[in-house]
Amino acid sequence: MRIAVIGTGYVGLVSGACFADLGHTVVCVDIDPEKICKLEAGIIPIYEPGLDEMVARTVAAGTLSFTTEISEAVPGADAAFIAVGTPPRPEDGHADMRFVHAAAEGIAAAMTGYTVIVDKSTVPVGTSREVTKIIGRMRESNEFDVASNPEFLREGAAIGDFMNPDRIVVGVRSDRAREIMAAIYKPMTDRNIPLLMTDPDSAELIKYAANAFLATKIAFINEIADICERTGANVDQVAKGIGMDSRIGPKFLMPGPGYGGSCFPKDTLELVATAQKYNAPSRIVEAVVASNDLRKQGMANRVAAALGTSIKNKRIAVLGLTFKAETDDMRESPAIDIIASLQSKGADVAVHDPKGMDVAKTLLKNVKWSDNAYDAMQGAEAAVIVTEWDDYKTMDLNRAKEALTRPVLVDLRNLFDPKEMLELGFIYSSVGRMTSGG
Repeated sequence: MRIAVIGTGYVGLVSGACFADLGHTVVCVDIDPEKICKLEAGIIPIYEPGLDEMVARTVAAGTLSFTTEISEAVPGADAAFIAVGTPPRPEDGHADMRFVHAAAEGIAAAMTGYTVIVDKSTVPVGTSREVTKIIGRMRESNEFDVASNPEFLREGAAIGDFMNPDRIVVGVRSDRAREIMAAIYKPMTDRNIPLLMTDPDSAELIKYAANAFLATKIAFINEIADICERTGANVDQVAKGIGMDSRIGPKFLMPGPGYGGSCFPKDTLELVATAQKYNAPSRIVEAVVASNDLRKQGMANRVAAALGTSIKNKRIAVLGLTFKAETDDMRESPAIDIIASLQSKGADVAVHDPKGMDVAKTLLKNVKWSDNAYDAMQGAEAAVIVTEWDDYKTMDLNRAKEALTRPVLVDLRNLFDPKEMLELGFIYSSVGRMTSGG
């Protein structure tokens, strides 16, 4: 099949490369000529494990190419995937659809025959109808169909998630579109990966509902962790106990500083806004959004509590800037709020991240940039682990202790065992578990 992918951001580039690796002929389009030049030179603009090798392999095989011209990608394509950004509008939380609409108009102008236009971007319920109207103003109804095909990619594990998903969700309104979408995913359904065909409205809502549910699990276990700290219970044991229930499951029950990233924050806001728009308010998701915001803002207080004193004029090392490990994505990262709160309390902040430093330098100010974790901790009175990178899980704790002015470690990802940290002489604070040392 011939596929055009509009947008070479995280979703577009990963999807395009994976479709090409499945054997389809894919042309990825982006309006940024510098990005296209880099991609053609084999330079990947995002960090995602395995993506550089896949892009190189498919480009060499002739199944993947890049262009700035939509007129070069869409003509003759069986399907054109819209994979552009849909950031939340600051005024109301609704997704900003300008880029989706512009992509739809560009596709309509470039089409030369029947094409399935596929919303791959995360879009509000009803978007397929809007895109149908936009294209319908330029094309006859028998020349196209609009489908919804939401992505369920975890940053840091996106290739595996695309190639071996729990399910593929496709929303269509015609048999012709159904056949083309089934053909595109045939290499995967031949491996018994489930393909769920729905109407487009349901497919659009599945994406938001899934992410809101996962965000709810995160907010829930974080609140349980707070209860554990006050009662003496251990959140690791509580999470394991409830996760063993097959109706609940163990995933997304890891306490921490709150969720961030490109999906959960904006998708929960959009679901809240959509629910309010249709006069069916989602009180649970509203509470999740509020709980998570407070969670991120309150993490700096744990540092002062661990030190037992004011953090004014004290150096604090922040280890981990991205919202999770195995990505360079800083969007809505808890580290941003934590650093801002530490600085507002007068702290001098040193930072390190294995992959996110370049992106962080565009977002953070007045911090000390460190080449490694030990450099960040040198002379600091406390260290805060914000992101669960393996670099921090495996660091030399004796060396870390020597670098710190005081052996205070605030572990917001529960990477270490409290008893072992006590034996090493640390003043150790974790989430939902006993605090030790001092």
